[in-house]
Amino acid sequence: MSSILLALIVGSWAARDRATGSADRLLLLLPDGTSFSDPRVGVWLDAASEEGLHVVPVHDSEFVRPLFGITQCAGIILPDTIHRTAGDVFLESIRTFVGSGGRLMLVYDAGTLSLAGRYAAKWSRLSDLVGVDYALYDALGDGTILWDAPRFTHDLVQHLDIPPGKYYPLRAHAVAAPGRSVGSFSATAGTEYHLTRYKFGEDLKYPSFVTAGDYSGRVLFRSAAGIVAGEHSYGRGSVLFVNLPLGYLKGNTDGLPLHVFLKYFAAQLLSLPYLASVPDGVGGLVLNWHVDSNAAIKPLQQLESWTLSQQGPYTIHVTAGPDDVFLGDNKGFDLDRNPLSQELIRRYLGMGQEIGSHGGWAHDYFASRMGAGDRDNLVGLLSLNKQAVERVTGKPVRSYSAPTGNHPAWVTDWLEAHGFIAYYFTGDTGMGPTQGYQDGVRNGQNIWAFPTAHLDRAAAFEEMAREGYRNSEINDWLGALTEFAVKHRTVRLVYFHPPGILDYHDTIDSWMRQTGQLRQEGVFRWYTMAGLADFLNARKQIRWKTVRRADRLTVEAIHPSTLAHAAWLVPAGRYSEPVITSGAADVRREHDDWIVVAKEGKEMHFETQLVSNP
Repeated sequence: MSSILLALIVGSWAARDRATGSADRLLLLLPDGTSFSDPRVGVWLDAASEEGLHVVPVHDSEFVRPLFGITQCAGIILPDTIHRTAGDVFLESIRTFVGSGGRLMLVYDAGTLSLAGRYAAKWSRLSDLVGVDYALYDALGDGTILWDAPRFTHDLVQHLDIPPGKYYPLRAHAVAAPGRSVGSFSATAGTEYHLTRYKFGEDLKYPSFVTAGDYSGRVLFRSAAGIVAGEHSYGRGSVLFVNLPLGYLKGNTDGLPLHVFLKYFAAQLLSLPYLASVPDGVGGLVLNWHVDSNAAIKPLQQLESWTLSQQGPYTIHVTAGPDDVFLGDNKGFDLDRNPLSQELIRRYLGMGQEIGSHGGWAHDYFASRMGAGDRDNLVGLLSLNKQAVERVTGKPVRSYSAPTGNHPAWVTDWLEAHGFIAYYFTGDTGMGPTQGYQDGVRNGQNIWAFPTAHLDRAAAFEEMAREGYRNSEINDWLGALTEFAVKHRTVRLVYFHPPGILDYHDTIDSWMRQTGQLRQEGVFRWYTMAGLADFLNARKQIRWKTVRRADRLTVEAIHPSTLAHAAWLVPAGRYSEPVITSGAADVRREHDDWIVVAKEGKEMHFETQLVSNP
């Protein structure tokens, strides 16, 4: 690239920074000709929308020609999988952007191939930006990529949206469940964690490029491959390198890493304002009860007297047919013909609980047929279950959970076509509600997956008992997960079976004391699946932007019906207290953030003053 062109690029970026623009935009750089509707682009745009961020797809040629329309941005993202190939001129423009003060999130294999489809000699052409050599194909050949479990520290996890239980153990000097290694816990700050897998004993292992050389940046994640994630200064700018295939993982039911690092890049490194994913910016939990068979009848009666039933609302899913393991065994909940089952469901409905469907008609039978290619029969059972629940409740069934967690993509299609807007999900664990992907394809348009939270490899209480987790550890997990939801202003789903919870009365009472106190303080709520999905679908209709003029930032938001309960978080360390200039909203300070909560109205503007740079 000529020095004249570089000077023009740098000069135009400087001019762009002085101009009015959308100051919080993150540009997702894509090869020319890439469709913005490509699912590999969609995983990034959906993640950004769910995290309340503005990520805008931009073709490479547009980025290289900033004089011809690229507006102001907060940073750029070079994604994995879809952007393996890149030309030298394009990569030089990125290098110039960062060196001139820009921020880059560089992901895994982005830019590792030339336009001719060849790897660079020795190491990646972007190794200088990253701060460590990687893509060492000449030296390592087939050993260039290594699968291992990334490690991260206790200090770091406090700043990431990774819930307790997705890392394990929860605290220093803990005693692990049988078959699990705790390791050394000489110092809380230095404790290292791995990401855990629900139902499987091994920690999650991911592919990363082997790295070589000294790294002068801040290490976030590491593994046997070397640097898995880190921040490195380059010129006046910086690079967040994530040595994991984030986009590919999200497309295949493991979206947590992409969401975690995108949020970290935007909120922690760039201090951008964002739109909260919960009403009024108040975090909470979904408690999802699974009623499988008539074995739940007596436990449901007992639970009515627990402190658990004094809170809520909760989401209760029922397998409604007369059978369980096989047709004709008469072990089902039998909602159509059993007056006691009907009475219980109506009483819980009267308490304000949401009642939904748990699979199709016969719990174990339905689950056993899921892999048998018997779709027509299964669709009939799904319909029978939905209709039976609706006959008793008099309300449409809008949320669902799959027996044993087996939920192929076709089920989501059927659910959305029949009025469901939320489903329990055993993929994407560790996440809040998300518009899920399976096999690289988005599932539905307005239906939300609610991934289950888990304590290491167990989620339901009977699973925890079977795996050897002690009551004290379960108590710690429930408390820590609740605190996480409050601190991060997010939602996670906990599920249980009524028979499996009976041995944990004291644990549940302790949990209810905690949640009850937090509810009184106004910082915690119980959410139902359908209720939160309604909010999230309404939230998708919000159109908002930020406008930067000198040191003043204006946020402008509109909604076709109402902005009520939408909340924006503005970093208090970077911005002054927001002032409402149009519409109606409340402003409050919580810890490190200003929270602006819109009231009734279709439009709202607020202004804030920049007091420091990130």
